Amino acid sequence: MSDHRDTHRGHRLGGLLSREPSVVATGVEVLASALADQAVPVEAVDWRPPPAGTESALAAVLGDPGHAEANARAVRRMVTARPHLVDVRPARDVLGLEPGTFLHAGPPLEWDRASGPMRGALVGAMLLEGLAETPRGAERRLERGSAVFEPCHHHAAVGPMAGVVSPSMWMLVVEDAEHGGTSYCSLNEGLGKVLRYGAYGPEVIERLAWMGEVLGPALREAVRRHGPIDLMALIAQALQMGDELHNRNRAATSLLLRELAPALAAAEEVPRARAAEALRFAAGNDHFFLNAGMAAAKACADAARGVPGSSLVVAMARNGTDFGIQVSGTGDRWFTGPAGVPDGLYLGGYGPDDANPDIGDSAITETAGMGGFALAAAPAIVRFVGGEVPDAVAATQRMYEITLAEHPVLQIPLLSFRGTPVGVDVARVVRTGILPVIDTGIAGREAGTGQVGAGLVEPPANVFTDALHALAETA
Repeated sequence: MSDHRDTHRGHRLGGLLSREPSVVATGVEVLASALADQAVPVEAVDWRPPPAGTESALAAVLGDPGHAEANARAVRRMVTARPHLVDVRPARDVLGLEPGTFLHAGPPLEWDRASGPMRGALVGAMLLEGLAETPRGAERRLERGSAVFEPCHHHAAVGPMAGVVSPSMWMLVVEDAEHGGTSYCSLNEGLGKVLRYGAYGPEVIERLAWMGEVLGPALREAVRRHGPIDLMALIAQALQMGDELHNRNRAATSLLLRELAPALAAAEEVPRARAAEALRFAAGNDHFFLNAGMAAAKACADAARGVPGSSLVVAMARNGTDFGIQVSGTGDRWFTGPAGVPDGLYLGGYGPDDANPDIGDSAITETAGMGGFALAAAPAIVRFVGGEVPDAVAATQRMYEITLAEHPVLQIPLLSFRGTPVGVDVARVVRTGILPVIDTGIAGREAGTGQVGAGLVEPPANVFTDALHALAETA
């Protein structure tokens, strides 16, 4: 009888008394460490309680009967968007920019709070547009408020690094064939001393002028002759060729040029010499696709906007001073905090003291499931941003904890073709304490310096808690 009772008791306890125990430790590491020191197998779970003061907001948001369906709808729209490159046109035409009006990366910003690279890019744009003859003259006019600054995101656009767009710059025009939205991004200048990193020397202005005179018109004719280019198809293929579509775009650039080169060569409107110039420039710039990828990601994220009750992040952007996010269920409101300095590798003799806080709209790639969220697809990226290959894989795996879905199109070979984590959820970020990882270039702190390195960065935690409280007020 006693044996029967013991057997019955063992089954009731899930076999705890009759087999080797499995130990799972959460919270403080000392518990798992003590067991490991005794050769006891233990699985540590990275868990922490939500920040103090967020409990009621989490309860309100997660307890909203329509919350789960709102998030499902929003992320479904994000991953089913079909962005196509359809045209290349000047900003004055497609965005209606007037002389003296400039767009910039990140949330709203005034000149007085602008960082060095942002100021440098605005100075360069003034020189490009002929609104000043010298850098000092441009600075004086900007200080007096002679120009209008507006975020790219307020115009369905995105811009890398400083993200400054002026009326004469040419824009990639991307249309979402599924949901009907349109997004825009400027053309990529290459690396080094370029406007988007705050450089404004004569070589920078000359290159921008050439892009307006030669590159933009050539690309327009090529895209129009080719017809709409399915950017998600290129992105998905590039992801399986070692790109993560933020700091590594080598495969995507090659794939885009393979589409455009025959059309450009056949375009009678483009002189042969200019077609050769355009192809040579694009082929020599491994980041040429970045801007097209950003516009594609913007189209995907914008498709998910405006879903009441959804805690899905639809924009992450930095202006060199502030880091801001926008959320599907809170409209166009920005939630901001101080931008951090990326941790990474530096060029030449530069170091952390030379680095500006994080800057650029390019985190739209992470917002849509690329970039830092796809690091596991791009093991070679660690040679550019720092760390080891296992670190890249771990970063991607960690992002599954704070996202709503796995992308059905963007798949990672190293993870057995698992879809990239996509759809950052404000509630999950707050609840887990895990912040999105962004891989990014690093701009020099002083205006005119240009790029000084590349690395990884995280948003300030407060932007997610602030967004959570705002959502709780509407729940």
